[in-house]
Amino acid sequence: MGLRRYILTRIVLTLPMVFILGTLVFLIMRVIPGDPVRSALGPKGTPEMIQQIRQQLGLNDPMIVQYGRFLGQMFTLRFGNSLVGGHRPIINEMSERFPATLELVTPASVLALVIGIYGGAWAASHRKGVIDYSWRIYAVVIYSLPIFWLGLMLQLLFGVRFKLLPISGRIDPIIGTSLVHRTNIYTIDSLISGNWPALISVLQHLVLPTITLGLILSGIFVRLTRINVIETLAADYIAAARARGIRERVLVYGHALKNALIPVITLIGLQVAILLAGAVLTETVFSWPGMGSYLVERISQRDYNAVQSVITVFALLVALISLAVDVIYSLVDPRVRY
Repeated sequence: MGLRRYILTRIVLTLPMVFILGTLVFLIMRVIPGDPVRSALGPKGTPEMIQQIRQQLGLNDPMIVQYGRFLGQMFTLRFGNSLVGGHRPIINEMSERFPATLELVTPASVLALVIGIYGGAWAASHRKGVIDYSWRIYAVVIYSLPIFWLGLMLQLLFGVRFKLLPISGRIDPIIGTSLVHRTNIYTIDSLISGNWPALISVLQHLVLPTITLGLILSGIFVRLTRINVIETLAADYIAAARARGIRERVLVYGHALKNALIPVITLIGLQVAILLAGAVLTETVFSWPGMGSYLVERISQRDYNAVQSVITVFALLVALISLAVDVIYSLVDPRVRY
C-alpha cells in the first residue's frame, strides 16, 4: 500500500472515531443530573427566564434533534454562545485560551521526550547497574506523583522559599501592557515585536508549569525506551557491530535508539489525553489562563454549553493527533502500510 493510500485509509478510519467520541460527549452531558440552565442562573432565575434560555439552547427539542444539531456544531466548530460572562461566542473565548495551552503543552512535551528517551537509553546501556536502577526508581516515583502536588512543591521551593521564579500567570502584569498581541502565543508575540523584557518574563513564567507537566509525563517514556533499547541491543546486528569494534556509545545512541523509538512514537499519541488532563490541573495550580483553567471555570459557573464545547474540542484534538502519529509511524516504519 502506498503512502498516499495509507493516509487516506487512516483519515477514513478516523471519522468513525470522531463520531463515537462526539456521541459519548453528547450522552455524558445529557445523563448528568440537574438542569444546566437552572444551575447556571442560580436562585435569580425565574421560570420564564429558564424556559427562554432552554428554548434558545434547544434543550426543549427532542433528543434526536439535539443530537443532530450537536454533530453539526462539532464538525463546523460553531458552538453557540456562553451562558455567562457576557454571552460571548464560545469559539472566540476558546481561541483566546487555546494559544496559552499550546504554549505550555509544547515545551512540556519536548521536555518529557528528551528526559524519557535519553534517560531510558542511558539506563539500558548500564543495565543492572546503579544508573539503571536510579532511572527505574525515578520513572516509577515521578509517574505516581499527583501533578498538582508536584506543582505546589515547586511553587513553594522556587517561588516562595528562594523567590527565583514566578508562581502564577503567563507574564508580569506591568510588562504585559507593552506586549502587542498578534498570535496570543506570548513567546512568539514578544519575538515578533522585539520586546525582550516581555520575552524574558514569559520564559520565566513558563519554567515551573513546564517542568511540572514535563516531569510527570517523562516517567512512562523512560520505562518504554529502556525496555525497547534493551531488546534492540540483544539483536544480532548489534552483536555483529559490537564484534567489529564499534563503540558502545555509537551502538546505543546511533543504532539501537533509532529502532527503539518506533513504539515510543505510538505512545505519544496515546499520551495526548493524559497530557490534556495534566494541562487542566497544571493550569489550575499555576493560574495559567488556558483551556484547562477555562474548563474548570465554566464547570464552577455551570456553563453547560461551554463545558460541552471544550470537552468536544479535546476529543477532536486526541483524534487528530492520533491520526498524525499514525502517519509519522508509517514514515518511520514503512512495514505498517502493508
